[in-house]
Amino acid sequence: MSTGINILMYHQVGDFAPMKAHRSTYCHHKRFARQMAYLARFGYTVLSMDQVLACLSGAQPIPPRAVALTFDDGYENFYEYAWPVLQRHGFPAMVYLIADLLGKPSYWFASDGRDTPLLMSPERIRQLRAEGVDFGSHSASHAKLATLETPAIHEEVTRSKAILEDVLGEAVNHFCYPFGSHDRRAVDAVAAAGYTCATTCVRAPATPADDPLTLPRKAISYGDNLIGYFWRLHMKNNPKREMIRRDGYTFADATA
Repeated sequence: MSTGINILMYHQVGDFAPMKAHRSTYCHHKRFARQMAYLARFGYTVLSMDQVLACLSGAQPIPPRAVALTFDDGYENFYEYAWPVLQRHGFPAMVYLIADLLGKPSYWFASDGRDTPLLMSPERIRQLRAEGVDFGSHSASHAKLATLETPAIHEEVTRSKAILEDVLGEAVNHFCYPFGSHDRRAVDAVAAAGYTCATTCVRAPATPADDPLTLPRKAISYGDNLIGYFWRLHMKNNPKREMIRRDGYTFADATA
């Protein structure tokens, strides 16, 4: 029986020219298709984030070669390029949405001269939810939470939850820290808002020892061919940084 789950972090999936910078936020659609085919061919179990929680809590065993697929920011190109591939394989996916920016461009790319791809509209989100995509919150404005005053952190996590629950007509229980930026205040705010699960950018497999509100993930980059993909799936990673926990266990700020 496995003791860990590789939660994989994607951002955009699309038709991108070769690049040297910002590669961690892009995945070419042809490589993505090969990566998903690899998971299917070699017997990986792709879990929903609800199933991840159940496994980590001990409610069900962690299957061998367990992975989960998460997509930050909620880009429209998920619908065109990633979702058809996921549907073909029957793989679940979690997409984290920026509540104030639904249907708007991803403004934060403009600061370094990149194109600002469109984020999903409420209509698209409801369509994809009906087709089986899971959605969580990526805050209200995509702010680095650990840099904010405490009241602003609470505003980001609670308001985003309310907006997305109104769009979806159901509870939103999953959160993802923008840029991976979180500290004890942010984790406490996410807990107080009623989320049951939150993901970071700390690179390691998720295990039952992790706090469900600071789960680590492994980023998939533009440059990851199948050899690199295999390496990310099977490496233990650099020793896991001390993780923030709410039970008094050792913790450290984990911004990225």
